[in-house]
Amino acid sequence: MADYIYLLENRLSHAQREALLAVREVARIKGLTVFLVGGAVRDMTSGSPVRDLDVVVQGNALKLKKDIEKAHGVITGESEAGQSLFVRFPGGVRMEIGSTLMVSYPKPGKPVIKAATILDDLRRRDFTANAMALSLNDGSYGLLMDPLNGVADIENRELRLVSNYGFIEDPVRMIRAARLMARLGWQMDEKTQARYETGKQEGYISAMGEFHRGYETEEIFHEEDPLRVLRKLEAEGWVKHLFPALSSTKANITELEKLRDVQSQLQIQGIHPEAAVANFPHLTAKMAPKEIAALKKSFARQGFVAEIEALEDEAKAFAAEFSGKGAATPSQAWKLLHSAKPESILWVAHTSKNVGIQNKFKGFFTEWAQAKQKLPYTLMQEMRIVPELPGYGELLDKLFFELMDGKLGTVEEMKAYLEPYSPPAPPPPVHLRRPRVAKKDAKPAKSRKKAAVEASGETVEATAASEASEVADSAPAKSIPAKSGTAKPVAPVKAVAKKAAVPVKAAAPAPKTTAALKGKSATKAPGKVAAKSASTAVKKSPAKVAGKTPAKKSVPFVAKKPAAKPAAKKAPAKAPAKKASAKVALKKAVHAKKVLPVKKQAATKKAPEKKAAAKHAPTKKVAHKKGR
Repeated sequence: MADYIYLLENRLSHAQREALLAVREVARIKGLTVFLVGGAVRDMTSGSPVRDLDVVVQGNALKLKKDIEKAHGVITGESEAGQSLFVRFPGGVRMEIGSTLMVSYPKPGKPVIKAATILDDLRRRDFTANAMALSLNDGSYGLLMDPLNGVADIENRELRLVSNYGFIEDPVRMIRAARLMARLGWQMDEKTQARYETGKQEGYISAMGEFHRGYETEEIFHEEDPLRVLRKLEAEGWVKHLFPALSSTKANITELEKLRDVQSQLQIQGIHPEAAVANFPHLTAKMAPKEIAALKKSFARQGFVAEIEALEDEAKAFAAEFSGKGAATPSQAWKLLHSAKPESILWVAHTSKNVGIQNKFKGFFTEWAQAKQKLPYTLMQEMRIVPELPGYGELLDKLFFELMDGKLGTVEEMKAYLEPYSPPAPPPPVHLRRPRVAKKDAKPAKSRKKAAVEASGETVEATAASEASEVADSAPAKSIPAKSGTAKPVAPVKAVAKKAAVPVKAAAPAPKTTAALKGKSATKAPGKVAAKSASTAVKKSPAKVAGKTPAKKSVPFVAKKPAAKPAAKKAPAKAPAKKASAKVALKKAVHAKKVLPVKKQAATKKAPEKKAAAKHAPTKKVAHKKGR
């Protein structure tokens, strides 16, 4: 099923929506329910252009006359029998406002009318395609009521009688059926067609009343293609029952075709004139003045006659304004065209011989509208001018008029024009740093605190003990004669290597380690040295000692310029060892080929002291040999 709320908002013109809104407000104030019915619902459902609007209220519509006039509606006629008002709203909107009725026909063409509900009103109508209603009330807006399945007949493009006696009760329905078939291109269903032919032969049309005769005659002029409808009615033999002097042979066919072309061009540009007033002089071009006067008198809506007679004067006034200084620029002319009466615009565009006026219409139809394609949407986006900003639509209109007049030719001019409308840049986003949540199984940081080292377990202690034993074993190495002839003690290689590998924030070597470098460690017991060195190693070594594989044993040897001695002298002076000095010491030690980099071994919990003693046994022998 179609979304009728969407159709109400998009299939109707702006003027038609405004007219419906005005009627809804009047009905709400009066406490009446209001519905859109008839041809408007049919045309929205089928996709045809919505020409006019039929509205009914559950109450007496004639009592709304003053309220409708206050809502800027012009009453063009009324029917007391049908309790209906014929209204014209701004923008050329035609509307019929009636009451919901229940009608019975004791005699053909003689209706008896009573007030009823909306469903009863739909069941008394002519064809099922016209027996549909849309609620315009707040609680049920857009609700479709289709008690006779008119949607199915619209899909089949068929006209089907609501009542089997429809043509007998109201014979004007036969003329209406021919008119709708000519306009929509539909056909009657089989049963309706048979009853139609019977009505023509039996002469049902003789019971048609004067009001319906004038109403249907006027409807010819309101058709989009009145000439086609007139020819269809002539072929069916109905014109002689409406107004015999009216004929397609008396019409100015050439001017009617030109008028339709101009109307189409105006509709493309958003102007929707009602062409009935302009159609009248061309359809009656070859009729006698008396016949024209009699035709006007027969119309059911005398307001339509007043519009025909006022057409020439209104067109002259518009032409004078359109050719004056108030419409000198394209933007001024554009604004005037969208504010003037559409019927006057149509007549001037169709009949005026003024060259200036015709040039303006030519620009309006072809050139001026192209300025919309030059709107700088990309530049506006870069300048943060987006549709969400208030006044965005008004700014687009101003830009459109400036471009139409040729005032903004370059990008720099556009930027300068848009600069006052550009909002300031938003502040940079603030990034809040979230506190780091330590993982449960995360490894501790590298030897920054003693607690982290102690948490690593017995493995670190065992490794530190083994390294301390190496320092103790290599301590009694003999002095090496220097160039000056004096003997200097050789620092243990293992201790130097460990000192070079100290991290950035490691503490300076303990005093006992310095004493060992000076040769005093030889008098100490191996066990005590190992214990003190182990405690020193726990403070200095990183937390990642555990898990490393053991490296090859380093062999102490004699070098020309030992790096251990200056390192031992400078160590006590500096409390925290810097990262740069540690790296330099390590590089010098490697470059002098004193010692190979020692990798931290992964010690097991089983007898770490035995493994360390076994590994360092060959080192002692080599040291003694070199000492000899």
